[in-house]
Amino acid sequence: MKTIIISGSSGFIGKNLINLISQTNKYQIITLDINNGIDLTQNEQLLSLPSFDIFIHLANLLYVPASYQNPEVFYRVNYLTTLNALELCRKNNAKMIYISSYLYGNPKYLPIDENHPINPTNPYAQSKYICEKLCEGYYRDFKIKTIILRPFNVYGIGQKGDLLIPEVIKQLKQGKNKIFLKDPYPRRDYINVIDVARAIIKAIDINEDYAIYNVCSGISYSVKEITDIINSKLKYPVQFIFSKSDRQHEIDETRGSYSKIEKELYWHPLVKFEDGIEAILNKENL
Repeated sequence: MKTIIISGSSGFIGKNLINLISQTNKYQIITLDINNGIDLTQNEQLLSLPSFDIFIHLANLLYVPASYQNPEVFYRVNYLTTLNALELCRKNNAKMIYISSYLYGNPKYLPIDENHPINPTNPYAQSKYICEKLCEGYYRDFKIKTIILRPFNVYGIGQKGDLLIPEVIKQLKQGKNKIFLKDPYPRRDYINVIDVARAIIKAIDINEDYAIYNVCSGISYSVKEITDIINSKLKYPVQFIFSKSDRQHEIDETRGSYSKIEKELYWHPLVKFEDGIEAILNKENL
């Protein structure tokens, strides 16, 4: 039975991943999370960790606007947690599964595949790209087997924060019948957290020394289309009021290709976006 460390285990993806992995009865799981008193940026807190076979690294800061407000924190935390995770992998001759992000900037073509040029356009994406290069270096210099997954816009039951869907859900739970949002036009490729967890599990046993995969749905939705879908499933529809976006380097559309991960890991998305939205609303009794 392989032993897996999951950093960021109490986070949105981490909880869903642990739930799915536990159902397989194939792996021993070690959880590693700052909410459990273990700070992955602090080497001295990692000395007592037992040996392991695979490190699934989810413990990075996220959310683009916050990375503009606190860039030093984003760069430091994301870099150090990844560096320390890789050092643990080097010392244990273990495999690294790094959960990266969308790094392609304003796309030159659609759908976006893994050969698309990398173009980080904000501190968060830049920090993730730096961490990818760190993974590449540890593979080159120390032969640390590494799988990098690039999820696009992750959503699902239990998601918190200031992202579009949880923000709408929060205001609906507050009983608001008018919800104010920014630009209705940007289109994003949304992938359900269950499908992201499935992709991570597929990456555990893949026999590749180093590989990068998009994790996406291949379909994009505008903000307006998402609010229309939400309204179509609400018991009591609300009014969405839009204004001009003030986000720096706004991207018109992201839409990914999952052909590589489908071919090599036999993964494809299973949760339809409309069904995923309905599941969230049902869970919240909306």
